[in-house]
Amino acid sequence: MPWWSWIVIWIALAALSLAYVLLLGIRVWRGFSAMLKSFEDTGNQLEEYRDRRAAELAEELDHAQPDQHRPLPGAAVFASPQRLREDYAVSKAARQSERRRQRVHRRAVRGQRQSLRDTEMA
Repeated sequence: MPWWSWIVIWIALAALSLAYVLLLGIRVWRGFSAMLKSFEDTGNQLEEYRDRRAAELAEELDHAQPDQHRPLPGAAVFASPQRLREDYAVSKAARQSERRRQRVHRRAVRGQRQSLRDTEMA
């Protein structure tokens, strides 16, 4: 084999390696572009969902009963700490009372004994 054949072989190997790396780069670029497009589509879907959900919440707030106390999302940031403590205490007492009422009702339906603590409060 003449000496120049080795040069041709190495040039061919380098060219094929370069072509292979180039093809891999194109494949990675297409995958990356597809991923970015899917992120964009997902972002658009989330934006549509957020807008639709905000409209639903606004509609629920419009149709809510006037005596029903539902603070707006984010209202706690600007409220005073004393007001938040009072709201928490009232809400906690209401939850405890509701659980106690449900417990008394459930035990009455099942024919179980009632706790004196529960019956005195009910």
